[in-house]
Amino acid sequence: MSDRPDSIDRKILKELQDDGRMSNVELARRVGISPPPCLRRVRALERAGLIAGYRALLDAKALGYEVTAFAMVHLSSQAEPDLAAFEAFVRGQPLVRECWMLSGEIDFLLKCVAPNLAAFQALVAELTAAPNVRNVKTSLTLRNSKDAPAVPLDGGRVS
Repeated sequence: MSDRPDSIDRKILKELQDDGRMSNVELARRVGISPPPCLRRVRALERAGLIAGYRALLDAKALGYEVTAFAMVHLSSQAEPDLAAFEAFVRGQPLVRECWMLSGEIDFLLKCVAPNLAAFQALVAELTAAPNVRNVKTSLTLRNSKDAPAVPLDGGRVS
């Protein structure tokens, strides 16, 4: 595979983002090639790291996680060992679903889920007590207006 995916690779990526469970035969049919080269292309896309993995998208609320919230964490030190220590701490917190290091006044933005407000408050207490944490600000979500886990493959152009 070349450094950049060609039009067939992009079709394969789009189709797999839409439905990662389809068979190779169905994928090949949708992108207009035969199954053996389709499978070779998928494997090459995996090896190249363009396909990072496959997973099911679950409904957090249906599984009992009624609260989705964001926590903005400001550390007292931005030295690399302190940043790494906080990231390691967060990886051990199952209610933290995403952790983003930011530039600016906030060091980390955490997306969290919890079964209820009390569980989220307990998580915030743990975050606040973590080493090197200066403060934690939180925002509870009211609703989700967009959740697009797929990467835009058309360069973000509007059709």
